[in-house]
Amino acid sequence: MSTAPVIAAVDGSDDSLRALDWAVDAARRRGTSLRVVHVRQYAAWGQPDVLVAGEPDGPGDPVLDEVRDRLRTGTGEPAAEYVALEGAPTALLPQLGADAQLLVLGSRGRGGFASLLLGSNGLAAARDAACPVVVVPRPGRGGGTSHAFRAVGEHEELPAAPGPRVVVGVDVDSPDDATLAFAFMEAAGRDALLQVIAAYPWPVQSWAAAGGIVPPAVDQDEVEHETRTLAEGFLAPHLKNHPDVRTQILAPPGDAAGLLVSASSDADLVVVGRHRRRPLAPARMMGSVTQAVLLHAAAPVAVVPPTPAEE
Repeated sequence: MSTAPVIAAVDGSDDSLRALDWAVDAARRRGTSLRVVHVRQYAAWGQPDVLVAGEPDGPGDPVLDEVRDRLRTGTGEPAAEYVALEGAPTALLPQLGADAQLLVLGSRGRGGFASLLLGSNGLAAARDAACPVVVVPRPGRGGGTSHAFRAVGEHEELPAAPGPRVVVGVDVDSPDDATLAFAFMEAAGRDALLQVIAAYPWPVQSWAAAGGIVPPAVDQDEVEHETRTLAEGFLAPHLKNHPDVRTQILAPPGDAAGLLVSASSDADLVVVGRHRRRPLAPARMMGSVTQAVLLHAAAPVAVVPPTPAEE
């Protein structure tokens, strides 16, 4: 098991303290240390984005002092170190992932606008960090209640057994082993059901030469069967590595983002992959499904980067 720490990014906001609690639990599950980082932001017209590490246990940072007091009251907490950095959070937070197992932060910090569902720090970290990034939402976010992200077509709520549950999305056209490996590890550590959602678009539409829509020539049952069969094949090596993890494979029709958001209600975690870097793209990217899940899921969301070779 990796000895790299779990990093919690804090700024004193309620959102970041919820993320801190999540990170403490994650470090305990992994048997590793916790690193609490406060990025003290320069003004836009101030100094350049230079990383300056503060004394790990030195005084002088009220945010870190509050976190120390908070963690002292707990029992069985992981070993923790405290680091103050100075610079732009959107630049520095992604850099923290270079030597971390996991980077955890809240959906919005002190500087976020109340109307935003996800702050710029969360988006930047999820898009650019080298390690998986977990964004912890505010309580009461709607999940499946958002009409804008209902799956295409009429469908029942996705079935789920009671108890702890980790949800992972699988794109059978472009599966990502890193995402599946992370999801299985989380489900194993929580003794949770792993709910695998492999959505397929339906109805399939074809355009005639005159501009009309031609009914699909394929059978929906066949598409669902093929989607499920492909998903089972991608899961096989991970099931071999984690034989005790219970899995539920669902191949529903509709929009993947809407289905994952709907499934996030009462889930412990939703796991999604980050896009592989395209050859001509100037930077890393997040797909539209990943971004929609980050914005609307009711549960914490883990965004898993592909392996460096894949990127």
